[in-house]
Amino acid sequence: IPTEERIEKARKLVEKAREIQPPEEGGWMDFSYAAQVKDVLRQANDLIKFIPMTSGPSTELKAEAAQLMKDIKTAEKEILHRSLA
Repeated sequence: IPTEERIEKARKLVEKAREIQPPEEGGWMDFSYAAQVKDVLRQANDLIKFIPMTSGPSTELKAEAAQLMKDIKTAEKEILHRSLA
């Protein structure tokens, strides 16, 4: 998969994680919700995690991938902490 496509797919997965609805009830469903969110964000991270370390992509793409990895971590905190409020 080309680098640009990997970055675009990762962005779409972050949006997908943000769109997952938190459960109405507590209990075990909260664990399921957290697992769903973390799984989608893990998939996004897996798509781009090696881009900054490879020699093929431009420095701009490497920087974009590195920033997206930070955004993924931030999104996880925002999404899961929002569900606790």
